[in-house]
Amino acid sequence: MMESNPFQELLAQQGIMPMEAMAWTKQNARSILIGIPKEHAKYENRIALSPHAVQLLVANGHEVLVEKSAGERSGFSDADYLLAGASVTEDLSQVWQSPLVIKISPPSEKEIDLMKVGNCLISCASYHHLTVEIIDKLIQKKILAIGLEYAEDNGGGFPFVKIMAEIAGQLVLPIASEILRKEHQPGVLLGNVTGVPPCKMVLLGSGQVVEQAARAAWHAGIQVQVFDKDIYKLQRLKQSLGFPLITQVIDSENLPKALQEAQVIVGALRSDNGITPCIVTEEMVSKLKEGTLIMDVCIDQGGCFETSFTTNLGNPTFTKHGVIHYCVPNIPSQVSQTASLSISNLITSFLLKAGKTGGVEEMLWQGKSFMKGVYAYKGYITHPMIGKLFHKAVKDIQLLLLSKS
Repeated sequence: MMESNPFQELLAQQGIMPMEAMAWTKQNARSILIGIPKEHAKYENRIALSPHAVQLLVANGHEVLVEKSAGERSGFSDADYLLAGASVTEDLSQVWQSPLVIKISPPSEKEIDLMKVGNCLISCASYHHLTVEIIDKLIQKKILAIGLEYAEDNGGGFPFVKIMAEIAGQLVLPIASEILRKEHQPGVLLGNVTGVPPCKMVLLGSGQVVEQAARAAWHAGIQVQVFDKDIYKLQRLKQSLGFPLITQVIDSENLPKALQEAQVIVGALRSDNGITPCIVTEEMVSKLKEGTLIMDVCIDQGGCFETSFTTNLGNPTFTKHGVIHYCVPNIPSQVSQTASLSISNLITSFLLKAGKTGGVEEMLWQGKSFMKGVYAYKGYITHPMIGKLFHKAVKDIQLLLLSKS
């Protein structure tokens, strides 16, 4: 285990000591030193590993190094991590030089400079945070970089995207209610009040965000219409929800009319190529009722409203053509502890498998679904989406791993 530090000594004076790791006996297993840096993005409140996850990893022979106060915005103290068996340090370079670094937001150029050549990084890889300079740094340092959004499960789904979408979908209604109560003059209450016509909501898309938002809206008595390009997805959504739902195709001439009658419009379309198609033009927005609320939940992929641009949790809304826009890319960060626990569950499963199979690279070879999340490997870009966005040549990750073995 790592040497004691001042935080451990402080706990020791109080008669509290962190847990010791269990003996690591499996022949092909490998202990991994994992670094968890603090998120320095102002409105990123999540952390990649919870203290409970750290305790499990330490019990399985791994070492975890956490930057001081990294978990505070998620409700986890340094003492929580120390009691779980982690080491806590103020030395940022020590954290970033760990063989595996895990964080939520993509790294900055300065953070990549702190990494050792050939080390591993797991983080989000949203294009609105990445830059050509960051990509070039990852290539230069020959970093093995895994994008959480691109990693797949055994069924071909995207577990990180799905769980964050589930959280965002559940937040749509309370966020919309708060905005319309405070910013719409006169104030509007979403819901079905006796003697008052129900509010109308239009949902663009048919994934997890829409499913959660539609379920909450139906229970609140809100009239909901769902638009998507894919009839099969709309059928799946109706079957999953199990209650009557108005569904239409996006190309229908009914879309402009539905938008003009709605109090809330939620854009939750995701694209396989990383950039959401613009569905609602500025002209269509200009014809909406004054005070209508647009929530562009897919703003991290560019958004599906022509008038959208990225906002943040500090200043989440702006008004254009009399229409309120909410375009926050990291909505789950508002419930940072819940979101952190969800992310932690996903990552911990991967790390335990990686340890048992001999390390991250060996795990990628044996767990090919997670391999699809790799976007940079040993000086090459390996994900087609990243290559297309930043005009980089793309190498096949399987061939690169095979040549190494």
